[in-house]
Amino acid sequence: MIKKTKILSASILFLLIIVLHITGLLVDNTLAFFTKPFITISLVVLYLISVKKANFWYVSALFFSFWGDTFLLFKQDFFLFGLVSFLMAHILYIKISANYLKMISPSKILGASIPFIIAFGSIIYLIKDGLTEMLIPVIIYGIIISTFGTIALINYSQEKSTENLWLLLGAIIFIISDSLLAINMFYEAKSIYGVSIMITYIVAQYLICKVMIVKDSN
Repeated sequence: MIKKTKILSASILFLLIIVLHITGLLVDNTLAFFTKPFITISLVVLYLISVKKANFWYVSALFFSFWGDTFLLFKQDFFLFGLVSFLMAHILYIKISANYLKMISPSKILGASIPFIIAFGSIIYLIKDGLTEMLIPVIIYGIIISTFGTIALINYSQEKSTENLWLLLGAIIFIISDSLLAINMFYEAKSIYGVSIMITYIVAQYLICKVMIVKDSN
């Protein structure tokens, strides 16, 4: 009963932070600035309260996500640091997801990667003229997040469970969020992108958290 109360309290805290952050994006940038780092902090709290034994790699992924969020608050000045932080988070998500896979053939890997290769190539083609010196870092990042999507898709094709669907949706929505961020920064900046980027990012991180809570509670 005490544990359920703690989980409920942590869930309410997470929801409150999200509401405050989205409200800040719409009406008060200062509120959005100060609430953003607490998104991953509240997810860590929710996760640690919900599981018996924490997954070190997942907590580390949220740690890097926290720093990614923090660095991106300063936009151009620390964009590369934010990119590297999220790159590390996605590498850890790949490691976690790969641990759930059974034996797979190279042909299945290639087949699962096709939609992500197409999406990645389309975004790079769209924003390439605005990338300049960021071309290589963005390509590397795109390859990594596309790999995360590929592994999540293979994982779901091997076992069509609810949590594996959450993981796949989390990976896809994360890719959508990062694609919107890239378009906003390197192609055309629009205010609507800011809200869309954060909503998709929050949904993606929450879905991945739900997966980890289910898998690490068993």
